Amino acid sequence: MNKKINLPYFLLFVGLLVSCNSVEIFVENKEVPFQKTYTRFVLVNKELGILGFKDPLLDQQVQIALEAQLVGAGLVYDAKQPDLVIRYYSNEDLRQRERVNTMNPYSFWGMRMYDPWSFNPMMGNLRAPVTRTNYELLQVILDVIDPTQDKYLMTITGVTEVTSSKSKSRIVLKALEKTTDTFVQVNLTQKN
Repeated sequence: MNKKINLPYFLLFVGLLVSCNSVEIFVENKEVPFQKTYTRFVLVNKELGILGFKDPLLDQQVQIALEAQLVGAGLVYDAKQPDLVIRYYSNEDLRQRERVNTMNPYSFWGMRMYDPWSFNPMMGNLRAPVTRTNYELLQVILDVIDPTQDKYLMTITGVTEVTSSKSKSRIVLKALEKTTDTFVQVNLTQKN
């Protein structure tokens, strides 16, 4: 029996699996409220050459994507007279997760549901095997500053986990997009 794979459904299935990485957004550090809808911005990292990520290539991707997302939302990049200053940076924390394998190392004798001889407290202290996986807790942080008052309008943090270095840039750009969308929504709801 020869079955053909339906390509659009296969791509949809793979896309759903890939997009399962969640990003949590936190808004904090509001020193002053939004006074108006801001239209001109400047990226401090771009103007001063500050790296917001450890990897320069990833930092460049973030810088290009952030500027494109803000311009796509209707803001204008103006380094001379901005009414909004944006700084981005990251917090990349390597961590390790432990998982206890709760599978019984001894199969059920005779394939029965209950076997009184499968557990013997006299056999000693049997421990379940533990598996360890490494991951990176990654935070993409945007500081949104009002340059006239030199105070924070807000700090937006996108928190996610990265399990492989191959998918790190994709996950970082996804977290950046969600943090930028949060800022754009708040900015557009303001009245002039």
